Amino acid sequence: MTLSAEELYTRGLEHVNAGRFGAARRALTSGAARAVDPDLRARIAGTRAFLASHDGAPDSAESLCRDALALDGISAQTTAILQGQLGLIALNRGNPSGAVSSLTSGIDAMPESSGRRARMYLNRSVAHMQLGELAAARGDLDRAIADYEEDADPDSAAVAEHNLGYILLLEGDLVGALGHMVSARKVMAGESDVHTAIGDVDRAEVLRDAGLTTEAERLLEAAIHVFGARRMRQAQAESELNLARSLLRHDPARAAKVAAAAERRFSQLEGALWRARAAGIRARALLAGGTVDRSGRVTPAARRVPDADTVGGLAAELDGHGLWGDAMALRLTHILWRVRHGRDDGTPLPRLRRSAPLEVRLLAYEVRAARAATPTQARRAAARGLDELTTWSHSFGSLDLQTSLAMHGNGLLGAGLAAAVDTGDPAAMFEWSERARLLSQQVVPLRPPPDPELARRLAELRTLRAELPADSWLSDPRAAELGELVRERQWASVAATDAPDGGDRVDLSGLQRLLDADTAALSFVFSPHGMRCVVAGAGCAEVVDLPGWSEAHTLLPGLRSDLDLSASVRSGPMADVIRRSLDARLASLSRLLLEPVTARTAARRLLITTPGVLAGVPWSMLPDLRGRVTTHAVSASRWARRRTPLTLRTAGFAVGPRVARGIEEVTTAASAWQRTQPEIRHGADSTIDGVTGMVGAVDVLHISAHGRHTADNPLFSGLELADGVLFGYDIDRMPRVPTTVVLSACEVGRSAVRWGEEAIGMTRAWLHAGARCVIAAPVVVADDDACELLGAMHEGLAAGTSPAEALADATERTGIVAPFQVHGAGF
Repeated sequence: MTLSAEELYTRGLEHVNAGRFGAARRALTSGAARAVDPDLRARIAGTRAFLASHDGAPDSAESLCRDALALDGISAQTTAILQGQLGLIALNRGNPSGAVSSLTSGIDAMPESSGRRARMYLNRSVAHMQLGELAAARGDLDRAIADYEEDADPDSAAVAEHNLGYILLLEGDLVGALGHMVSARKVMAGESDVHTAIGDVDRAEVLRDAGLTTEAERLLEAAIHVFGARRMRQAQAESELNLARSLLRHDPARAAKVAAAAERRFSQLEGALWRARAAGIRARALLAGGTVDRSGRVTPAARRVPDADTVGGLAAELDGHGLWGDAMALRLTHILWRVRHGRDDGTPLPRLRRSAPLEVRLLAYEVRAARAATPTQARRAAARGLDELTTWSHSFGSLDLQTSLAMHGNGLLGAGLAAAVDTGDPAAMFEWSERARLLSQQVVPLRPPPDPELARRLAELRTLRAELPADSWLSDPRAAELGELVRERQWASVAATDAPDGGDRVDLSGLQRLLDADTAALSFVFSPHGMRCVVAGAGCAEVVDLPGWSEAHTLLPGLRSDLDLSASVRSGPMADVIRRSLDARLASLSRLLLEPVTARTAARRLLITTPGVLAGVPWSMLPDLRGRVTTHAVSASRWARRRTPLTLRTAGFAVGPRVARGIEEVTTAASAWQRTQPEIRHGADSTIDGVTGMVGAVDVLHISAHGRHTADNPLFSGLELADGVLFGYDIDRMPRVPTTVVLSACEVGRSAVRWGEEAIGMTRAWLHAGARCVIAAPVVVADDDACELLGAMHEGLAAGTSPAEALADATERTGIVAPFQVHGAGF
């Protein structure tokens, strides 16, 4: 059957709306050849112009529209549609002002409410966003949604909701942005892989700004593949640009390569504005190389960096396109490079607008810190920037989001720490070690209301976790989708209190007033200058240099395997070999990290805070801490605010499946609490709901179960119970958490370090939710050791001894040296 020109046009539109652009081209080309009516010919030309623009032929697209507008006999509606297409072409070419003009003409010419007018409102909202006119963009989206609702078009309304999320992203509301985008994705994802990719690009921007760059880049790489396969060159290049912006944070060398690819593609598309944006990111990436981050990693320096004339010309071009923020970020990055390389010519800092993006404002503070004449001035500039970041981050209660947002303060923290180290002043170094550790810990979450939908999604994830390979279960498409939905719901449901966690950051003198003659604080401070430790007692404080840090750093990678093997191989000829290797490594670490420090204090109780680079060290096993009582706090300030008198009256116990001596362990431990008849759950009774219900009724919770740390998403680390895994995300669903939590499970004391100081895992999840202290191990623990040591520890807890004292006393009485350690306010 031969289709008419009208039928081919209708079919072409259907293909376009479904993202089937190849089929759309064929239908529309045939339709154009058969069309006689000038109005139909013009409409076909407009849709072909849309496809030509997506194919990277903007000149051809514009010619199609203008030739069609010149036809006699076209209707007002068709004229409006063509004006709308010219607006879209201008938008894709990086001319938002021209886009607003053409789209306004199209909207005004459209005779009545329709989906086509709604689409023009939608496109004009994007142009307003690019011009920074967010109120106008929101107004256009409201009009688009009204038109879509009148036309009963939920699919297109979902696109408008997605764009509303993007406005919230530009306004700094990451939680609101992700909520709208995830809600819209439920509709958009069912249309085509192209629609899914379009939504994913914007969601990646939310994740990038939230510090979750790994997940953002995964989405962007997938979108680039989809757009490339469909020959959607503009969308492909925009996705490459977004990928380069994300890589700029942690891999500037690759960022420069990806930005260069986007720049070449935009040049072919004749998109001057977009090409300038890509060139700006490439220049910033080249200027960012050669620095040392707070994990000790050196980013490779670029062989050639743009000179002052190149930077100035590119910044002027960005300004000319109205991209003031991009231009300012480039200028500031260039000044920072010159300062770091001893080439600063004292050029005054560019004046910032009040509307400057947070990224630009923080970069300006970093430049001021680098240019400061004294360490005091440098610290002051860095502190002001961090205060601004903290004000923004206080609105988020989610631990997942808080720890990731620390990304934005990395440069300022590095500058402040380096300046503090330069002074050699214990008070200054302690202040900045606290700033680093408190960046994601200054708010306490409000307990969320019950959320059946979140519970349902976590239950499905537990099922997938049991069915899929343990090491890659989160890579399964359905698990990945559910994981994103859980994260979005948790971000939105866990609100923050209005004020910081009970008080301000404690200073060194304030901490010293809380220390008695038998208690000292050890604050390890890491900067590009190396590792140092501030040792503080009731009446003294000093900085101890650790010149052996470089050697200690080389010993850390093999530590975990030695610990795991030692716990697993308990007999036979290899047991002694493994034990000697572990003992030698522990002794060396102790000598390099602790011997110079413990020589400065005779205190028996030690409050220890450490940077992320030392995450996973089993401090309780290091020889120089034998006979001492230790607690490992997220920060000294957090410890100071939570060191209220501890009263432990009730205890509850749970045993997961396949724990060899689990029942024996908890029975022995529970015998110390016989006065209060502790609840013990094991077998079929040790369920997620059962343990969650018990949690709210006890002061001490002891779980003996197999555990697994998930490095890629630490809040999906968990404890294996009878009906599945208790995830870190489950902890925020609990109305109340115990004062003390004992996790007798392999690995759940481990943490994944996200950005410098930000270690996150099950231990931090319990502390963030309100537990005063958590006793856990970062590695595998032998069942025999856990059973005997923790049973002895509960005797002390039941007798009223603090958790840290109880664990130290049990270690001394049993002679068992295990990696269990107390986190939080253990005394």
